[in-house]
Amino acid sequence: MKPRLQRLKWLFTDCPIYFLTPCTENRLRVLANEEIHRRFIEFAEEATRRHVLVGRYVIMPDHIHLFAAFNPLSPSLPAWMKALKGSLSAVLREKDGEGKHWQKDYFDHVMRSEESYEEKWEYVRQNPVRAGLVKRPEDWPYQGEIHRLEFRCSGGL
Repeated sequence: MKPRLQRLKWLFTDCPIYFLTPCTENRLRVLANEEIHRRFIEFAEEATRRHVLVGRYVIMPDHIHLFAAFNPLSPSLPAWMKALKGSLSAVLREKDGEGKHWQKDYFDHVMRSEESYEEKWEYVRQNPVRAGLVKRPEDWPYQGEIHRLEFRCSGGL
């Protein structure tokens, strides 16, 4: 079995912006709906009280792409991702009953510059078009921006 990559133990910034992608278990297509979208927005807005700012996001049928800024007062990334998945799983349990809804891990990448954020966002917003779900990215209803994220952080979210 291939060894797993380890998460970074430390960063050169006290306020990183992460590009995050959690995927559903067995890539089940259960996320692109109004109930999940509404709960995601509620969770993202509540995250501000925990010193996490959620920026742009796209909810696809079987995964979510999002950008989030953390600071030294934020919960750990693994703890916050567990809470996000748990919150959305509550909605899925109401619809589909008990079961495993998420892959155990998730993809995370620390953004290194404003340009890489914009480039990554352009790739993400084109996802529904590449998947054949819409003709234009702006037609996809399960996307948005909760907070405008910038690379000017000195620790205070």
